[in-house]
Amino acid sequence: MGARHFKNNCLLKRHHDSGGGTMSFKRNLLVLAMASAGIGMVCEAHASSPAQATVPSTADNAPASPQGWQDGTSANAPDQATGKQAADDGKSRSKNSKDKLIQTLATINVTGFSRSIESSIDYQRYSDKIENVVTSADIGGLPDQSIADALTRLPGVSAQRIGGEASQINIRGLTGNFIQTTLNGRVQPSTSGSNYIQFDDYPSELINRVAVYKSSQANIIEGGVGGTIAMETANPLDNPKSQSFNVDARGSYDSRANQVYGANPRAYRFSAAYQGKFLNDTLGIGLGFADLSQPHVAEQYVNESYSGTPQVINGKPVYLNSGVQINQDGGSERRRGYLGTVVWQPNEHFKLTGTTFFSKFHNGSFQRGMRAQLFTNGGAVITNPVVSSSGALIGGTASSIPGGYFGIPGLQAFSVATTDNDQSNDANVFSGGLNAEWNDGPWTVTADFSASRAHSQTVGSDVTADPYNGLGSGFPLIADQSVNFALHGLNVGDFSVANPGMYTDLGRMALSSYSVYPTIYHDRMKAFRSTVKYEFADNPVFSAIEGGIYLDNHDYSADRKVWLYGSAWGQYWLSTPNQPPLALNSSNAVKTCWKGSEFGNFPCFFALNGSAILAAHGVTPDPQKDWSQNWTETQSGGVNVKVRDAFLQGDIDTTVFDRELTGNVGLRVVHTSQYSPGLQQVGNGAGEPIADGRGVISTDYIHVNPGQTYTDYLPSLNLNLHLDDNNQMRFAAAKVMARPPINLLKSGVASYIYNGTYNLSSGTNPLLDPMYATQYDLTFEHYFPDSSGVFAADVFYKHIGSFVQTITDQNYDFAAHGYTVPTNPKTGKPYLNGEFQTAYNNTKGGYVRGIELQFMKTHFLPGVWSGLGVALNYAYTRSGTKVESDLGGFPQKQNLPGLSKNVASAALFFDRGKFSTRLAANYRSPFVSAAQVSFTYQTVYFAAEKVFDYQAAYHFNDHVSALFQVLNLTDQPTRTYFGNATQTSTIQYFGRTIYAGIGLKF
Repeated sequence: MGARHFKNNCLLKRHHDSGGGTMSFKRNLLVLAMASAGIGMVCEAHASSPAQATVPSTADNAPASPQGWQDGTSANAPDQATGKQAADDGKSRSKNSKDKLIQTLATINVTGFSRSIESSIDYQRYSDKIENVVTSADIGGLPDQSIADALTRLPGVSAQRIGGEASQINIRGLTGNFIQTTLNGRVQPSTSGSNYIQFDDYPSELINRVAVYKSSQANIIEGGVGGTIAMETANPLDNPKSQSFNVDARGSYDSRANQVYGANPRAYRFSAAYQGKFLNDTLGIGLGFADLSQPHVAEQYVNESYSGTPQVINGKPVYLNSGVQINQDGGSERRRGYLGTVVWQPNEHFKLTGTTFFSKFHNGSFQRGMRAQLFTNGGAVITNPVVSSSGALIGGTASSIPGGYFGIPGLQAFSVATTDNDQSNDANVFSGGLNAEWNDGPWTVTADFSASRAHSQTVGSDVTADPYNGLGSGFPLIADQSVNFALHGLNVGDFSVANPGMYTDLGRMALSSYSVYPTIYHDRMKAFRSTVKYEFADNPVFSAIEGGIYLDNHDYSADRKVWLYGSAWGQYWLSTPNQPPLALNSSNAVKTCWKGSEFGNFPCFFALNGSAILAAHGVTPDPQKDWSQNWTETQSGGVNVKVRDAFLQGDIDTTVFDRELTGNVGLRVVHTSQYSPGLQQVGNGAGEPIADGRGVISTDYIHVNPGQTYTDYLPSLNLNLHLDDNNQMRFAAAKVMARPPINLLKSGVASYIYNGTYNLSSGTNPLLDPMYATQYDLTFEHYFPDSSGVFAADVFYKHIGSFVQTITDQNYDFAAHGYTVPTNPKTGKPYLNGEFQTAYNNTKGGYVRGIELQFMKTHFLPGVWSGLGVALNYAYTRSGTKVESDLGGFPQKQNLPGLSKNVASAALFFDRGKFSTRLAANYRSPFVSAAQVSFTYQTVYFAAEKVFDYQAAYHFNDHVSALFQVLNLTDQPTRTYFGNATQTSTIQYFGRTIYAGIGLKF
């Protein structure tokens, strides 16, 4: 696409023209110029993601965090200053903020949640950007399954619960694809198959501090349109003890597991951490291990999506849903995390840091129940319909077609199938690197080498069993069936079947189909970064200037496979080869009945063991890429992205109208090359001979490697005006960018011929541009004395230039865009242009704007209640961007995915002596999500939810403590719907999780 040039040099030009007059006049005019430059950046190019906090070492007398990771310097993020005292204090006034942070952290002598609140406040206060922080005492020691849970206690941050646990993060209404994530300053690969990070891969016990950067900075890697999440591990040289060893062990119980057949309610959580200093405190070693085992438990009522074409029922057009499901989810999850850190600092001028993080996750889950399909396209006879005001079916009776389609007995497209949808997911993340830092006088030079990778293999299976007539004969036929259902909005609906005993009769039930769908993702990154910083001794405006480069090679691949047996709805006699239904027995089909008040009235069903059924009949699954299922080839492929960055940043430290002004101004130049090797279907044997996974040769496909290169210029500005010792105002303006979801950059496309036209279908596009935004922040912050609290208000505005959408482009000129068009044998000329189903950057874009409020206060009551504290956050976010959808039947415009208008969190905590307790709540109003938990992915509304957690801890002495906590205290379900709350999508209960355990410190 070529370079996207800086349209003008407004920012740099105005900065240059601010000279002249007296020194005071120069300073005042400089500020006005910078402010106007920030406003004027609407006309400029694109800016980088927010920067990493400047965090110094913790003072020696600060208490250690619960897991032994000390609040203080990270294990050396490459974009982070060390905070050590300069040889000459007069060389840089910007060190004042760092020194203040060191002093305030050193004076914090409270314990428990109060301590973590106060240290987090200080990091936020002395940052050179707009950020919110969660510290180590605020992570592993509190009821957080992962980093995602901890982040939801920050203003404007919310999480989507997957399987009852916070996993994907939203910042300011934007999903994970708009968020950059780093560990020790290094961009993290993803196990999700896309850009967003699954934070349940990161044990909270191994992370020292997490910051969410809301504003941008030139010296930070681009990618955070919504924000940047910067995770940091600890520097063992900052540990106040020479040697420390901490252990935490907890047992857990899930309250709903006893209602799910085969689920185990009991599990555990264990972590251990060691830090040691050697060779006269010049060598530090840190080791960490975290092991989490937990049940995967849920009960679901699912209403599937609606057809966009209404059908006439009783003389009226009605939008029909595809079907209804009732499911029991069970299984287990295990995550093991490992962390190693070695720091060598032989003198005050040189430091060498090596860090290694590895996380291994396994999820073995099953979903068993009943699924009534197919209501649409004449698949079932609908009687007694209940229709919503929007014309959608929300209740009634669905039955088999009497006598079958076309009067052929057994030819049905409707059944109430018994299902077993097993899924295993094995994922791991590795992130490691070596960082060197040298400083001498005003000079600081850093170099960072890193390698990261993520691997994910998900194997999903879909097993259906149906009731048959004549089972055991040579030609069994599926039985006629009927289901009654009624949706109850945001509550569990009704589901009942005619002849319920038929579904638990081994003489009637048989396995009809078995499908296996493996998906394998690889995400690899190799990066190098180097910076040079010079600190001025007496410059009246700038305290330092910094420049650097960043090189990153990012390789992504996806592989799809499939194995199929039988046919849904019992149509085995139409398939080739003939694959008849397989009989069940009492060892692989166990009668299971529902329990509990919400689901107890549903019919009993067989809990199937699909793999055991296949084994009993001598059938072995062998999933492969298969030309007969050509999507396994076209949806496989890779993406290669090369990034070459350079930046220049000036750190501001001056006075304006007798007020201290700090901050930074900078420019980041980003050069990107993105290409995708894949397959394009050309048809008619006009391609290359390519073998699939079974050795079958096809000549209908060619190898392609389309892509583009482009350059972006990303300016940023941060200003912090210190009104007095306790009040400050911040202004930030920037252009930011986030690359498209990497899975949408794949090039593989399938084709088909229709009426002499050539048509392609992919839903991806290697020519996608990044998503760009211009953003502004204005913040007021008031800090209470002794770091005991903060009140902050932030107004923000983001104008996002475009979003990625999937469209169907008619009469697309394939040849002009580099696609090979095969020859029509009838005409001897290329086929005519047809339609192209692809992803593209819409040009409408839209805005996201809002306000964030933060209030935290400790020690605000006297006497025995002095340990009482409160933390309150609220964010209001709006967007003019809408997404069209017809999954609810009628066309509707949905909100921007991930955006909740209202997000709030509250915590009431009490620390006194050896006892600490906390009650916390998170709330988010309805939002749209592109992911869903039912059998198929659906874009739906998530209803508002409130999640409460509770914790109590008692410290017997300096070495032994006990902990009790309850997660999801009220058993809050996840409830989704299709635009109208009467059209249920999924009601899902997970249960509450209870933990009890001990902590040991040595």
